[in-house]
Amino acid sequence: MKIDAYSHILPARYFERMRELAVDPKALKRWLELPALHDLDARLSMMDEFGDGYQQVLTLSSPPIELLAGPAESPALARLANETMRELCDEHPDRFPAFVASLPMNNPDASLDEIAFAIDGLGASGVQVFTNVNGRPLDDPDFAGVFDEMARRDLPIWMHPARGAGFADYTTEQSSKYEIWWALGWPYETSAAMARLVFSGLFDRHPGISIVTHHMGAMIPYLEGRIGLGWSDQFGSRTDGEEYGRLRQGLAERPLEYFRRFYADTALSGSDIGTRCGLDFFGVDHVLFGTDCPFDPEGGPMYVRETIRVIDGLDITEAEREQIYHGNLRRLIGRAAGDAEARHGRYPRRALTTNP
Repeated sequence: MKIDAYSHILPARYFERMRELAVDPKALKRWLELPALHDLDARLSMMDEFGDGYQQVLTLSSPPIELLAGPAESPALARLANETMRELCDEHPDRFPAFVASLPMNNPDASLDEIAFAIDGLGASGVQVFTNVNGRPLDDPDFAGVFDEMARRDLPIWMHPARGAGFADYTTEQSSKYEIWWALGWPYETSAAMARLVFSGLFDRHPGISIVTHHMGAMIPYLEGRIGLGWSDQFGSRTDGEEYGRLRQGLAERPLEYFRRFYADTALSGSDIGTRCGLDFFGVDHVLFGTDCPFDPEGGPMYVRETIRVIDGLDITEAEREQIYHGNLRRLIGRAAGDAEARHGRYPRRALTTNP
């Protein structure tokens, strides 16, 4: 069995509403060109290539909900996203055994309400946040309640990068050129968000919190030495006037060790080198099979095919390979998934079995 922990979808009714809300229809060019993103028949046909044992955990595709709607309208949009993803899981449980709830993060109080509804009422297996909320960092006190609640529920948070072409590469320019905002900007966004959460003390407040970072933890594994000896052990030495030294002393562990607590998916566009680096950094217990489907040159199957090739080629045991393909995910979201009697909402989370 292979359970894709990070695949993206725009359910049809949500997609239509998204198109209505889009200020600039041209900005939807990428999404419109990918039928498997919003056409269910195209999605299922694409998945057939990989046999009955291939399943997907559904996460809503970007753009973030808070970019599409203001604080008053975003809760209804998040509700539509979550209800339509749940419908897909109900209609095709053999393909979509679980979904990750979306939140209206520009309305923190409504986000807490949506966590309760999506998990208790719809059976969501976790929530997704983006690396910033309309430019605000995730360690902003307004968002602390989301992390507190997910830690209390012992369910994971999926974290997706967010950065657009309007974020210029240089201060003398108005926009990013050559899609640098995506190719290099997204890994930076993820890495910066991880750092903000680490230095905010999140893992000391919630030692067991589970955060799944997209694209194998972005830049962090490759920069292990820079983050360790170059940053963790010299934190504050380059800054005058900030209380970074005291902040460092207030953390229970070396900052580098907190970065290893994140989970990472294998969505690296088929990179053997990057996957080996990330696996070495995070360890087999913290790596999940994820593909970023359907954002590849073929519109869906290529990233799945290439990611499977990479994982099958790793010099690891078969038991470790099974951990990556489905074991770690089942451990994260299956802790309560099989206990139907403990769920009091309309839909208990479905247990993820090892049988296709």
